[in-house]
Amino acid sequence: MRVLIVSDTHGRHAAFDRALEETGEIDVFIHLGDVEGGEEYINAVVDCEKHMVRGNNDFFSDLPREEEFYVGNYKIFITHGHAYYVSLDPEHILEEGRSRNADIIMFGHTHKPYLYQKDGITLLNPGSLAFPRQEGRKGSYMIMDLDQEGKVIFDQRYLD
Repeated sequence: MRVLIVSDTHGRHAAFDRALEETGEIDVFIHLGDVEGGEEYINAVVDCEKHMVRGNNDFFSDLPREEEFYVGNYKIFITHGHAYYVSLDPEHILEEGRSRNADIIMFGHTHKPYLYQKDGITLLNPGSLAFPRQEGRKGSYMIMDLDQEGKVIFDQRYLD
């Protein structure tokens, strides 16, 4: 099973289209907020299970603020992250995810890729496709693959 995880596209579709093309066939799509009106476009081009949440720039969006669901045997909690002060420290969102018994906690907002794994919990941010802020300033996204045994593997990717 292959999952494409993106965030902070801010209504810009060129980098999103490249990530979709580079990734190939996906089974689940996750957008962690700041879609900025791109919901219709994403719904038109992504033909699989989708989970999208609204970010701090999605002012008139009907998307949920957060969502919980399963991929395989993994309970996933997604949110944009601004309400948990992720720009300052990931501890608040980590505690929230633990309180929800999440195995994988996903957030955006910082525009910087992040992957933390400890004690059976994964905390991740794929970065931003549209406005990256990490060194090198390449748009980024993440792939989550589940192998035949259901083990999860994360792959951080960057656009050239």
